[in-house]
Amino acid sequence: MPAWGQETGGDPTRPPSGRPIDVETAPRPFARAVPATGRLAIDGRLDEPAWDAAAPITDFIQSQPRAGYPATERTAVRILYDDRRLYIGAICYESEPNHLTVLSLEQDFPGGSTRDSDIFGVTLDPFLDRQNSFMFLVNPRGAYRDGQSFNDSRQEDFAWRGLVEIKTLVADSGWTVEIAIPWTTLRFDPTKANQVWGLNLLRRIRRKNEDAYWAPVDRKDPVHRMSKAGTLDGIQNIRAGRNLRIKPFALVSDQSGTSFVGSGGAEADAGADAKWGVTSGFTLDATFRTDFSQADVDQERVNLTRFPLFFPEQRDFFVENSGSFHLGDVTERNIRTGSSLREFTLFHTRRIGLTQLGRPVPILGGGRLTGRAAGFELGMLDMQTQRTDSLPAENFAVLRARRNLGGSDVGFMVVNRQETGDGAADAYNRSYGVDANVRLLGHMVVNSYFAGTTESAASGDQTAARVAVGWRDRVWDASAFVKRVGEAFDPGVGFVRRTGIRHAYATVGAHPRPLASLMQETNPYVELSYVTDLNAVLETREASVGLNTQFYDGSTLNLQYSNQFERIERPFTVSGVPIPQADYGFNEVSVSYQSNQGRPVNGSVNLGAGGYYGGTRRSVSGEVQWRAHYRLMFEGSASHNAVKLPLGAFNADVFGGRVRVSYSTRLFGSAFVQYNSQSNQLVTNVRLNWIYAPLSDVFLVYQERRDLTNAVTLDRVVTAKITRLFAF
Repeated sequence: MPAWGQETGGDPTRPPSGRPIDVETAPRPFARAVPATGRLAIDGRLDEPAWDAAAPITDFIQSQPRAGYPATERTAVRILYDDRRLYIGAICYESEPNHLTVLSLEQDFPGGSTRDSDIFGVTLDPFLDRQNSFMFLVNPRGAYRDGQSFNDSRQEDFAWRGLVEIKTLVADSGWTVEIAIPWTTLRFDPTKANQVWGLNLLRRIRRKNEDAYWAPVDRKDPVHRMSKAGTLDGIQNIRAGRNLRIKPFALVSDQSGTSFVGSGGAEADAGADAKWGVTSGFTLDATFRTDFSQADVDQERVNLTRFPLFFPEQRDFFVENSGSFHLGDVTERNIRTGSSLREFTLFHTRRIGLTQLGRPVPILGGGRLTGRAAGFELGMLDMQTQRTDSLPAENFAVLRARRNLGGSDVGFMVVNRQETGDGAADAYNRSYGVDANVRLLGHMVVNSYFAGTTESAASGDQTAARVAVGWRDRVWDASAFVKRVGEAFDPGVGFVRRTGIRHAYATVGAHPRPLASLMQETNPYVELSYVTDLNAVLETREASVGLNTQFYDGSTLNLQYSNQFERIERPFTVSGVPIPQADYGFNEVSVSYQSNQGRPVNGSVNLGAGGYYGGTRRSVSGEVQWRAHYRLMFEGSASHNAVKLPLGAFNADVFGGRVRVSYSTRLFGSAFVQYNSQSNQLVTNVRLNWIYAPLSDVFLVYQERRDLTNAVTLDRVVTAKITRLFAF
């Protein structure tokens, strides 16, 4: 390992000597990239003389556990460039190299979280707008996650894939990482001879639960909070290239089961995706005969409410740049907002190419244009589905525009869903909305929207509106909102959980950081949610008081007590047991604990008890994870709900298990089994992924869903798929 500095050590639970800096008011640092002399081999060794020409970046400051104090382990970073690529080399010194925490070799990390591994991270803001970034997060064994962030961390896009070459090397004194990013992967203004970019660097030492940054940030802020980033200069006279990628695919599959009556059997298919950097700020994505056979299956869940469940998007094409199309109950980082896009979003891509039961509908093709220019953010999408035996062909079109105003934005969205093809009925659903998200006084944010829908055959109030105000500083957080949703409001390409309501919400909480050696932060809070119908008749009320505690090892303990009221005007059933029309009042207590996820064996447990519509409910759920090796991981989960009601009793359970195997950073597989007692169905998913070339994959996927009540296979699909990326 190159001797760019010396290793250090320290105990994060012991208060350091000296006084910390104020991470929020400290000056933002500067760094310089220098031209590379000679060719660099991307092997993780950093032994070429060219690296010595760049001044090392070494002053990393903790954000946790001891905000404002120097990092307990030394990190040295240098940045080079040539006419083809940007090079970032880092030496992560480690006083206990045998205790590096590596979760997996799988790209994007299991579950998509980097919190459970040692990490070196880089964020780049090529337009220096202090709002948006490209991210690269690497663990000591070379697995990495890349993505983009927008609007100063309000949205993240980890479905984005960049052409990048990364190598790491573990040695006796720590580990090194070498990153080469082609200019064609990034977006920047090529008309500027001298490039000045935003930059931040992260070093995560998981065994100490320590995060340290080059540009200091508070514990509540992530590495992609670009308004707090430092600055990188020195890059000169670079060109962006043509920025064109074409990715064809071919697959063979066999389908069987009662869900495929008349449409099963073996079949072959082919199609292609394309990505073109139309300008330095705009990207066009196109897809033909789109296939999502490699996407993860939906997780089975228990629904003990009278409202529909929100299922997240899993398909990469729709997840990528999804933040450009958000309008609805948006959340703000570190603020308890009382609602989210799971309650209402005007545009939800699961309404395209999927039935309400999650079954695929063939997509003929479509395109998406997204980008930013002159302070505006633009998103346009158009998709066409094919006709099936039970569904007509449909076209889905979306236009989203926002004007960025520093850390604030205003915008509008229009969505159209239309039946197409010969003999199509004149059926349509159209949605529209305007929104504003405004930051004030450094710690305040105001979110608001007004939305409406129209349909070919609909009447009644088809509007929705919300105004929310939130505050978060280092100690206090508070928020409140009022919302109204008409009884006929129906976004045909969106999701709304509850209509015909007026909803008011308020909360206040604190985040003291005690000096006790075990606790890193506590968060006592109270909140009140109050829902009426449109005639101001109370339907739902929930008042809660809680306490969340984060410990220095990264474990958490959450306690909550709530008092609830529900007025049921329309009887409904849960697991076959009727809930009569009546007024119900009940209390509930819940406790949850998450252990230190940096340990080889870790887990969580959640306990709840209280009333439930005139009866009682007892619940227990938990997850356990065993990292036998960074190549092998076992996961298990269980959820048990015992419900007793005046008209009956039932248990609602979900059990699941998963094994993950990583042979290398290019070859990995997983097997997943889940059972849902409410539907008495067993779901199985087995997947093998081989990355044989950059952004080029081979997938082997087996999926099965069995109805155990009738002992039949609902669907069984075996798929082999290959993709190949061609970059120009």
